Amino acid sequence: MCIHQLNLLAASNNLPISNFLGKQHPIEAHHLSSICDIMEKAMVNGDTCIIRCILVVFQVVFKFFFSPQTERNRDIVRRSGLLLWQLLMAPRDQICSEIQKEVCLAISSGLNILYPGEAEINNLLKLVLTEGETRNSGLSQLRDVILTNLAEQLQNNRFGSEDDDHYRLNDELLHYILKIVVRESCVLITKCQTVSKDDFQRLLSTVPAASSCLRYLMAVQNHLLSNTILIKPDDNDDSDSSLQGETLKVQELKTSILSLATQILTGCDEVLEMLQQVTTALINSDISDREQRLKGLEQITKATMLGHLLPVLLTSLMHPNLQTLTMADALMPQLVQLVLYTSQTALLLKTQSPVFSELNSSPSCAPEQKGKQLPDERMLEEKEEPGFLTGLKIPAPWAAGKTVETVHPVRDNYKFKETVHIPGARCLYLRFDNRCSSQYDYDKLVIYAGPSTNSRKVAEYGGNTLGYGSRSVLGTGWPKDLVKVEGDTVTFSFEMRSGREHNTPDKAMWGFACTVRAQESSEDVSGGLPFLVDLALGLSVLACSMLRILYNGPEITKDEETCQELLRSKLLQRCQWQVEANGVISPALTPSPSPLPLTIEEDREFTYPSDVLVPPVGHYFDLPRIRLPPGIMIKLREISGRARPQFRPSIK
Repeated sequence: MCIHQLNLLAASNNLPISNFLGKQHPIEAHHLSSICDIMEKAMVNGDTCIIRCILVVFQVVFKFFFSPQTERNRDIVRRSGLLLWQLLMAPRDQICSEIQKEVCLAISSGLNILYPGEAEINNLLKLVLTEGETRNSGLSQLRDVILTNLAEQLQNNRFGSEDDDHYRLNDELLHYILKIVVRESCVLITKCQTVSKDDFQRLLSTVPAASSCLRYLMAVQNHLLSNTILIKPDDNDDSDSSLQGETLKVQELKTSILSLATQILTGCDEVLEMLQQVTTALINSDISDREQRLKGLEQITKATMLGHLLPVLLTSLMHPNLQTLTMADALMPQLVQLVLYTSQTALLLKTQSPVFSELNSSPSCAPEQKGKQLPDERMLEEKEEPGFLTGLKIPAPWAAGKTVETVHPVRDNYKFKETVHIPGARCLYLRFDNRCSSQYDYDKLVIYAGPSTNSRKVAEYGGNTLGYGSRSVLGTGWPKDLVKVEGDTVTFSFEMRSGREHNTPDKAMWGFACTVRAQESSEDVSGGLPFLVDLALGLSVLACSMLRILYNGPEITKDEETCQELLRSKLLQRCQWQVEANGVISPALTPSPSPLPLTIEEDREFTYPSDVLVPPVGHYFDLPRIRLPPGIMIKLREISGRARPQFRPSIK
């Protein structure tokens, strides 16, 4: 156990022992061979104590003292790997759980030594991810240990560093991990319906706890999103190569985020579909603890990828760095589907009534359902369709108030000034703590109705009635009732002008504390929205933001900004230009017969005849051409880079 404690201490990079062990010379091959001999003998004799000790030794050796540079060393490494794999794959009745755990730790510690090269590590990870649940319990435990270690390393790593590719797995492995996370989330939600009452209570007491696969996905997502949002160019390097490198890094990050976000949203779609099915089944069931299960279902949902991955992703996608046309075009279909699932499931949980379980029924059944509607349902349909926000109080963070306070107790020469602004408030209500006090009445607090001390003075308070200092207070003393300040801004200014006397206790120099609210009472303050309602609102906001991006289209280029006036000109739209398609320049279009004149005087405003306002039948119709001065035409051709237009008279 001493060696085991040494290994745990060495795992911390901040301790001196880590630096000491890292500077030691590598172990020689014959020493590792002797360790393998001891392990083989212990496995034959079934000596679990020695096996555990050797496994801990393997962890320390692989981490600090071994470098497989020679062929002999590589042979010893292969031998060590076979011994560890033999222990890992042993039947459960032949190996205890403690030894299996130490085997997983040993393999994880020597992962780069036992499996040199990216291909070998990927093959190992593919094996534990695809067969960990069915083939052997040791594989699933090894998967958990490896992914937990990779997640911890990834959290401390910056995108683009040398170790980034080692800690970030490829897309194929991420796909396997996501499938496991989706399956775990669906199984967890299904348990709310299938397990017994006692097992359900035990389930509630153990969540939310993220599995190793979910923790790794969280680490990858946070790693990519944080680097995208927080990335900053190097101010000291203004070279073109540096700027180009930063641009490539940002593009690579956005590509990785788009790929990961697409997979996560697809997985969330499956989990939400399962959640909707379980919710509907519970509402329509007749089990005794149905209400408790429906209430606990939201807590269970938070333990899935819906609670650990989706909220962070939605919040980050609202950042300007990720509000791009590419993101909106790729993610919009999935966002719409998720909005539907979350809003419908939130409505089911809010109502907790079988009447609403038919919201997703097929259109073919609609006439029958409409004929069977109850009077109350018909009334609801006539007035307003009930939504998941009906009857819910939207949280108002400003209503909870903001607390303004000095240090406690105040010290000599202490000064305090703070301004509180609550947008949209007609007036502010101040409630003071009953412990407010200062040594003398001129150690006072002054309140101003505005953003500075030059604003209108509302009131001033100071002193104490505890028998110390001035033994008196300003005016009627510190207020016990609400103080009303007109407007949406209030400024507090406190100054300790006197020096503390030796017999003045802390309670006589406590200072002040005040809560500022925009409402006279805080009883209507909501504690927050239900999780699925909050999730549905977040998805709706993101979907609307993406729709706006799609509606606006690509960003205006510099050339378009330069030619804004030209592009808006109606004169340019009446010219018929040659069109280049597939490398071939087509001749200018020949105008068809038109009742409009071929030329228009430049100094006279032209109005369309009333009988030609409707476009004629055909593939196109012509606008009247305007004869422009040669100088303007030359300038237009220079700006546009187009060939000289070919005007052809119409044939009548």
